[in-house]
Amino acid sequence: MLTTISLAHYMVLSALLFGIGLFGVLAKKNAIAVLICIELMLNAVNINLVAISKYLTPALFTGQLFAIFVITVAAAEVGVGLAIIIAIYRNRLSVNLDDFDWLKW
Repeated sequence: MLTTISLAHYMVLSALLFGIGLFGVLAKKNAIAVLICIELMLNAVNINLVAISKYLTPALFTGQLFAIFVITVAAAEVGVGLAIIIAIYRNRLSVNLDDFDWLKW
């Protein structure tokens, strides 16, 4: 028995990945873990873009092009984010988000 994977399957997978990423962003205290969870959320968006493009306009590659753009922006975000975290670690010797209180009065 062969079952086909429909658009709903991709949407459920994407929603689960996005939910896990959102929970990680809201619950984690480590800055590197938060960056990883943001990447997980962006990957869920990429699954949505490609799946919707495949099922709505299979002849066009608009979803794939947007996914490549999101991957490029995510790579830049990771590079800048890790540079900021390393700079903060050198000053504070911690990557715990509760220790980042410089803007509090």
